[in-house]
Formats: sequence, structure tokens, C-alpha cells
Amino acid sequence: MFCSSLARLSADKLVLPAYLVKGLDVLKNTDFSAMAIGRYEIDGARMFALVQEYRTRPKAAKNAEAHVKYVDVQYVLSGTEILGFAPAGVSAEIGEDLSATKDTILFRSVAGETDLVLASGMYAILYPGEIHRPQCMLESESQVRKVVLKAAMEAVLAG
Repeated sequence: MFCSSLARLSADKLVLPAYLVKGLDVLKNTDFSAMAIGRYEIDGARMFALVQEYRTRPKAAKNAEAHVKYVDVQYVLSGTEILGFAPAGVSAEIGEDLSATKDTILFRSVAGETDLVLASGMYAILYPGEIHRPQCMLESESQVRKVVLKAAMEAVLAG
């Protein structure tokens, strides 16, 4: 997991894979606030953006998840949320394995989950296997607009 802000993108580019930098440049240079909720292809199925808008909920009401094929870049356009995080390999009970159809594994319980606060302008990069629980409320429910950039891990590795 890597967490930063688009305001630091010039420094982050020095340590991140080139393919993810391409996606972060799209996040920085596109006005997603004016775009409709939905999916926007950047590099076909290899990289696309999901524009989302929702109200945060209590952590207990949200599922923890992980992916197998895609890296998630969770970028908060407006609002604030908690993103629960646990590294790959921690003790976790699988609730439902949807990896064959939706590249998602849902978890019933996760040991050692840490809360990360994502505010407007911040992003978190979550690699396959890393467990995350997005859309959780900080102190009370709030409105969030977010872009989740999905990048195929094979493309990230290829550069």
C-alpha cells in the first residue's frame, strides 16, 4: 500500500511504477467532478476509472475486500472517509470469493486492520491481495466523491 496526495505527484513519480504514474497523471489532469458516475476506459480493460459518489457508513456495515488481478488507486475527489487496511497474508476469514467474475474477494473478518483517513486530494494504492475496507465514516456519515482507478497488475509489471 502506498498513500499520498496528488499535490505530491511530482515526488511520487520517482518511486512508483510507470504504469501507475500514467493513471495518476490522468487523475490529476481530468476534471472528474464534472463527469457522470460510471466507468471510463483509459487503456481498455488494462486501466479504467470508476467515478463513484456515496455516503460513508459505519465500518461494521462495510465489507473488507481484496483483488487478484487489479491494483486499486482510491482517489478522494471530495469529502473524507476511513479506509480500513490490512497487508496481504494477514489472518482473514473469506466470506465470498468473487475473484473469477468480479476480481473481488470479500472477507467476514480481518485481523490487525488499520484505519487510514483519506481526505480530499489524497489517494491510496492497494496491490492485489492487500485487504481494504473503503467508504467508512470518520465521525459521522458524509458525502464522498471518489475515483477508483483500476490497473491490471500484469500491465503494472510490464511497465
